[in-house]
Order: sequence, then structure tokens, then C-alpha cells
Amino acid sequence: MRQKILTGVFTILLGIIFLSYGTVKSNGGEKGEEQFLTNIKQLTKQGRSAGEGYFSPDGRFLIFQSEQEPENPFYQIYIMNLETEETHRVSPGTGKTTCSFFRPDSNEVLFASTHLDPMAKAKQQAEIEFRKSGKKRPFTWDYDDHYDIFSAQRDGSNLKRLTNAVGYDAEGAYSPDGAKIVFCSLRDAYPVGELSPDDKKHFERNPAYFGEIYIMNADGSDQKRLTDWPGYDGGPFFSPDGKRIIWRHFSDDGMLADVYTMRIDGSDTRRLTDFGSMSWAPYFHPSGEYVIFHSNKHGFANCELFIVDSLGEKEPVRVTTNTMIFDGLPVFSPDGTQLSWTSGRTSNGGTQLFLADWNHEAALEALKRAKPRTRSEQKSGVSKVSD
Repeated sequence: MRQKILTGVFTILLGIIFLSYGTVKSNGGEKGEEQFLTNIKQLTKQGRSAGEGYFSPDGRFLIFQSEQEPENPFYQIYIMNLETEETHRVSPGTGKTTCSFFRPDSNEVLFASTHLDPMAKAKQQAEIEFRKSGKKRPFTWDYDDHYDIFSAQRDGSNLKRLTNAVGYDAEGAYSPDGAKIVFCSLRDAYPVGELSPDDKKHFERNPAYFGEIYIMNADGSDQKRLTDWPGYDGGPFFSPDGKRIIWRHFSDDGMLADVYTMRIDGSDTRRLTDFGSMSWAPYFHPSGEYVIFHSNKHGFANCELFIVDSLGEKEPVRVTTNTMIFDGLPVFSPDGTQLSWTSGRTSNGGTQLFLADWNHEAALEALKRAKPRTRSEQKSGVSKVSD
């Protein structure tokens, strides 16, 4: 899932502690989130949790993941009609699923799934029993090596396997013309027995260290690796014009993450953030002028939404202002007038999908007022940035 949960511990950076739903001054001005977000409403209510929703190209539907199957405690993929709020399941219903996306000019969708894992049902039952016990464990993302990327019709029919390498293949997204898919893979860590002693230590501590960005044709052919850095690279999406890819890169130790873009051949890497925290889940506004992402810059347990110009020339601007509540995984509607994101601003504190009207002009104005970043800040930590 693009919702990779934070792996490091950071000092709480909040200078003033506010009650939930309080507002703070942002880099973009004196107002809180109401300058960007209005008519906020909770979209999903069923199941233990839901999140990571993506709009259909016509903006009428949302594809997302939710835990709501009685016999399966893991996420499955659903499509919601935004006019009627009716939903139906797309994924097979067995195993784990994540990272869905609509294919433009098509009735197809993609998602990652482990339903071909011979142990899928046994893992489901083990998780059910664990939850019944009342025990809790820290939330860490499971880079299950049975994850592969599949395409299907929107009703779940005509399921096709697009990747079959050993290791986690997930976090896929289509290009604007529907011809390509960009995704994350851990395939280079397998077979584990052939790793160097140092890499074996990395794998034991954090398999995500081997995550790299790949690109392939929409039918799964011609799979090519684009990144080659120590540390996890994942959560990729295409820019609105299809010329660049945006993603998140983690430091070697998995303690920090920042947002980067590159051309679709892997060249011309540009760093957009340098927060000294976990910044991830980046997504372009349809205008191509800026990117929205979330970060825990203001405290380990306080994930907030931010925007940054698409060249990374200005300091990011804070969007949401709810302290100690998860706000993340933001996605713009195709016309740029709405924002969907995953949030814990629910009555029971669980994460669900929310929808709000987005003020594009306010975003542009806030970014215009933002403090410029230096050239060294833009290039910091990047091994292959072009001038």
C-alpha cells in the first residue's frame, strides 16, 4: 500500500499544541485549512478502515481499499459511485490487496493482490484470531512477496496477472494515456540467499530497503527498472502530461523520506522536499503546477497535508491543521476542484476516506508567497540531478 506507515521516531516539533480540529498558521498565510478545503464530508463509513482512494478519469467514481469482508480482515478493492455512494467489490476477496487505479479511456482498473498465495486463507484466519485475542501490534506495512499487479474490468471480471516476479510488486498507476504502468518492486532482493552479507542484514531489518521504481506496458510487457538508490523508492505516479514520474524515496535507514520527480526514463531527478521527516504519498494537481503530499514534519503522530510547487523551488505550504490526527494519501479529482484523502478525523478515530472542495487559486497564491528554497536545498541528497 502507498500508505507506508512511519518507521522512525521523531521529536514532536509542534510549538503550540492545539485541540483536534484547531487551526494554526501555515507557511501560506494566517488561515487554517479552510482557505484550501471547504464542504468536507466523510465518504466511507463501512468496515474497520478504508483509504487510498483514486478518481476515475471522468471524476464520477472512486476506487479504494477497505477492510469490510466478514471472512477476510485484510483490505479488498472497491469502487464507489460518487453520485449514489453505492459500492461494489472489484478484487477476488481472498488474500490482501492494495494500490488500485483506473485506466484512462478504458473500463479497466489495476490493483495489487496476494490471492494466488497458497497460504492466503490461512493468513486471513491467523489475522482474525490475532485480532480476537485483543492483542495489538505496531502498524507496519507487510511487503508480502506474493503481491503481484493485476488488471480487471470494473466489475471484477477478466482478471489478468501483469507481474509474476518473486517479491512484492505493487503501488501501480497508469500513465495519462493508459499505455504505461509505473510501480514499485522488491524483486531485486530475491532470492535472498544470493544477497551479500550486508544486504541480508538490510533485508532482515527492513525488506522495503530494496524497493525500486519500475515501468512497464499496460499489458505487463517490457518491464524496466528506473531507480537504483540505497533505500526504498515507491508510491509512484505520472505527471498530468505523462512526461515525469513522482515518487517518495526513503533514506538508507528508513527513518526519513522525501518527494522526488524524474523523467519517465529515470533521468533528470529533482528533489521537491527536504523536511527532515517522513514526506510521502505525493500526487500532482491536474494543472501540473504543484504537488500535494503528506508529512509528519510537525510531530511523529501528526501527519498533515502539504503542497509544493512542481519544481521544488519554494518551501512547501501546510494545508491541513489538525494536530495528532492522520491526514494523508491525498488525491485530486481530474478537474482539480476536489480533494479526496484518508483521515482519522472520524467519530471513532479510525481512518476513512474524506472529500472536500479544493481552492486552486488559494493554493497558487499561498505557493507564490512561500519562501524560496536555495539551489543546494533542491539538489541535496540527490545523486543524479540535472542542471
